Amino acid sequence: MNDLLFLGTLSVYVLTTAAYLVYFIRQNKILRDTARAILITAGVIHTLCIIIRYFEAGHTPLTSMHETVSFFAWSMTWGFLSFRWRYEVKNFGAFVSPVITGLMVIAALSPSEIRELQPALQSNWLPVHASIAIMANGFLALSFCGGLMYLRQEREIKYKHFGFFYSRLPSLEALDNLNYHSVVIGFCLMTLGIITGSIWAKQAWGAYWQWDPKETWSLITWLIYAALLHQRLTVGWRRRRAAIMAIIGFAAAMFTLWGVSYLLEGVHSYVG
Repeated sequence: MNDLLFLGTLSVYVLTTAAYLVYFIRQNKILRDTARAILITAGVIHTLCIIIRYFEAGHTPLTSMHETVSFFAWSMTWGFLSFRWRYEVKNFGAFVSPVITGLMVIAALSPSEIRELQPALQSNWLPVHASIAIMANGFLALSFCGGLMYLRQEREIKYKHFGFFYSRLPSLEALDNLNYHSVVIGFCLMTLGIITGSIWAKQAWGAYWQWDPKETWSLITWLIYAALLHQRLTVGWRRRRAAIMAIIGFAAAMFTLWGVSYLLEGVHSYVG
């Protein structure tokens, strides 16, 4: 049942992406409202899908790549919707929705069988640490999308191409503010994720930090975003530099999620 519901959720996300892309081209207000309504529907169905899987598995469904990437897409969806209600960022959905749909496709292609929970994962820290860490990626993904939009709009202005993209993308100031707020939330969640992970590691393996590949790359990613925020607050790193750093930081976060899980052996290898 859960697999069918997941595929249904994926279908609604595909429809959402199509609606946002058509709106991006035609700029019809009805299409925008329709796309938003479909995305909210997808988010609600996705929430139900995760809840059902929780009861089917008997534990928090964040222990496989299928579950992890699905929750990543869910986090990005509700993170975007929460921003959408606070900030007016024109056509942000046209860049965010394809990423969400892409994540759902990856989750759909990953093995979805429910695994028996390993002894190290049988802890109340599992839902706390894992959910916080993945939600951090959701907000960092939003800053990645905002960074791409910023670089595209800056190029339009630099070369005076005041046409198709220029009229459809937000101002550079709006995008810079959006990126900053996304990074701040993502960075705070990432910090909390590292702290809770360290406490859990102490209980499970007897040490707060073991320089496991996942831990090491999490720290590298954290340092990239810490440097971005430090430079922004002290020497005024904004706009283009901030957008590029947000993209680089997200690439490091994705290597931590996928590259480490599949390429590097460690105590977190079970995720792959």
